Amino acid sequence: MADLSEFEDIRPYSDEEAVEALKRVSRHPFLPMISKYLFPNNSVDSLAKLLRSMRSIDEFQSVVMFNVVHAVIAKTSEGYTYSGMSNLANHGKKVLAVSNHRDIVLDPALILYAVHESGLPFAELCVGSNLLQSKLIEDLMKSNRMIKVIRGISARQMYLNSQTLSKYIRQSITTGTSSIWIAQKEGRTKNGMDKTEQGLLKMFDMSGEGSFEENFNELNIVPLSISYEYEPCDSRKARELLLSQSGPYVKKPKEDLHSILTGIRQHKGHIHLEAGKPLTKEEISKAAAQSGNDRYQYLRGILDQRIRGGYKLWKTNYMGYDLMHGTHEFLGVKYLPEDLERFKAYTEHKIQKLERRLDRDALRDIFWHIYGNPVEKL
Repeated sequence: MADLSEFEDIRPYSDEEAVEALKRVSRHPFLPMISKYLFPNNSVDSLAKLLRSMRSIDEFQSVVMFNVVHAVIAKTSEGYTYSGMSNLANHGKKVLAVSNHRDIVLDPALILYAVHESGLPFAELCVGSNLLQSKLIEDLMKSNRMIKVIRGISARQMYLNSQTLSKYIRQSITTGTSSIWIAQKEGRTKNGMDKTEQGLLKMFDMSGEGSFEENFNELNIVPLSISYEYEPCDSRKARELLLSQSGPYVKKPKEDLHSILTGIRQHKGHIHLEAGKPLTKEEISKAAAQSGNDRYQYLRGILDQRIRGGYKLWKTNYMGYDLMHGTHEFLGVKYLPEDLERFKAYTEHKIQKLERRLDRDALRDIFWHIYGNPVEKL
């Protein structure tokens, strides 16, 4: 068994720790309300009893979390589809899945759901420490194989923690312990434009002991694209982008928790996950032939192209594009006039819930850009 002592601050729970954590969760006063929302036909204490019966993380994810995500899909979407899952199998190798990031909790939860339905082993998930605002969330996250990415620390501490995270990811994949999921950037994409941070690729490379090619080849990087017909927390994102125009945006206490709950409960229309083609040895070799940071920029370009290329465009995206440009380019081709009227009404409904002091025209424009920007890649 691999020595995980140096990863004590970031590793997920062990099976034994998860069993105890789930017992704590089962006693939380919020649980009956959660149980009633997700499983209205069951007794309010059924979820608590189920949590107390768990004996491993695998059992918790396959029995409890799978049904929780299934209930969320049924209650708040028009269906969830996925394709390209064989790319995650990658001939039996463990992989590093890099995806766009649109919702704090739903993205990894839906990815794990698709992985399980496809008969693949569960992966571990990289999640920011800023989300661990309560023992309840920490217990749930770390019982779902969450790797803690430590946020809000000094530059020196960030560098040291990046080294530790990089080593943990590499060790997990190369020893065949677990595949890993990580978002392509810190924080959710709020403007609809998915871009990989160069720093992420540098972090991957930090723990490598070989050449640039060897370091990236052994990670088996697979791009993922998740797309929602109705963007989770769309009006909250528009609000944050507007306020950011006049200075740094500072989150209020428990704002991330509110975003998690909003994302889960909000109607999402259709949802799709696309697992793209893994980075090839040839592509990594071409990147290695570049100099300095250009190597990372080359890989970043490939990842961005695959992630954006795998993003499924919905009617809402085409309508957002036409509205933000004041055109009718996709009218009659991708959507009908009545669709446009419904989307305009949806826009007004969402932005009218925000503070009256905020500029409605500016909010409306940002809101439409959130939906329309993914079409720009065409």
